Amino acid sequence: MTSPADPARLAERFPVRGEVARRPAAEREAVLERLSFGVDFTDHMARAIHTHGQGWHDRELLAYGPLTLSPATSVLHYGQEIFEGLKAYRHADGSIWTFRPERNAERFNRSARRLALPELPVEDFLGSIAALVSADREWVPSTPGSSLYLRPFAFASEAFLGVRSAHEVTYLVIASPVGPYFAKGFKPVAIWVSTDYHRAGPGGTGAAKTAGNYAASLLPQDEAAAQGCEQVCFLDAATNTVLEELGGMNIFVVGSDGTVRTPALTGTILEGVTRSSVIQLLADRGRSVVETQIPLDELLQGIRSGDVAEVFACGTAAVVTPIGRLAGKGFDLAIGDGEPGAVTSELHASLTDIQYGRADDPHGWLHRLV
Repeated sequence: MTSPADPARLAERFPVRGEVARRPAAEREAVLERLSFGVDFTDHMARAIHTHGQGWHDRELLAYGPLTLSPATSVLHYGQEIFEGLKAYRHADGSIWTFRPERNAERFNRSARRLALPELPVEDFLGSIAALVSADREWVPSTPGSSLYLRPFAFASEAFLGVRSAHEVTYLVIASPVGPYFAKGFKPVAIWVSTDYHRAGPGGTGAAKTAGNYAASLLPQDEAAAQGCEQVCFLDAATNTVLEELGGMNIFVVGSDGTVRTPALTGTILEGVTRSSVIQLLADRGRSVVETQIPLDELLQGIRSGDVAEVFACGTAAVVTPIGRLAGKGFDLAIGDGEPGAVTSELHASLTDIQYGRADDPHGWLHRLV
């Protein structure tokens, strides 16, 4: 476990401004007992402003609450917005840690460049998280599988109507105590493969974490739900034949011979922090991961023949999730025996054991916050 920079020093970049009314302890405890995902929020939020010619300024920690925006605020009309997602974990000794936040900071800035938004100094990204978690440490749950979900985001806050990058940008971080992303926990989920809609295309914003990508996924997600599936899987826009990613997760395929494949990053797929961690954990166990094209027809044939033993998805919110059913127009296939596969189970256990401090952290992925 490492802490490359003093979290208290980083937190000083976002001082508390004004009085922040804290919710009563009984109300907070009630929230921590009924954990869901992204419904309840903590007492504070972090904020910074960027203005053209001045850069980032007015860094502060203030009360969580509604924003006052002009109806002409640019983001409402042109969608210039990016976000990240990461978690804070309470360990058995009461300390609070986060997982590879510098990778989220780097991706945040890659997204910023693609959306013509100003890059945020990594120290500000880390400092805003440290300040918020320190102030709201009592909101970090301790029940098994729980965490404090952190949502940094930036948007064009200038009030104007015109197609250009905004001259004012607001950065915020909010936090929500959460339980498992999928209500049934670590159980196989059903996936609907969309052949009518695509998440992103070549030259688009697929590699950025931006709201528009998720807006594009909502209609096919509704289609998946109508078919009894928890998530949707997208194919490539160019040929409509090759797997890309789920609505909010990367996908992996495990062969019966132990080989592991995942779609290659082509500029249309989000490079997940959990994805890279999974690849490293597999390498630690002597398993190489082939990043390549995975044709849907080949995957279906492999499931039918038994050459495909496991399929799983991964992401910050759900960590590692087994896929037990793959369905789409003209096919509906079960994967495995209805239980998580051995590789998927081992990865889920290894990753969560590191995150919650139950196992060694050989790669220095954990950063202490409190």
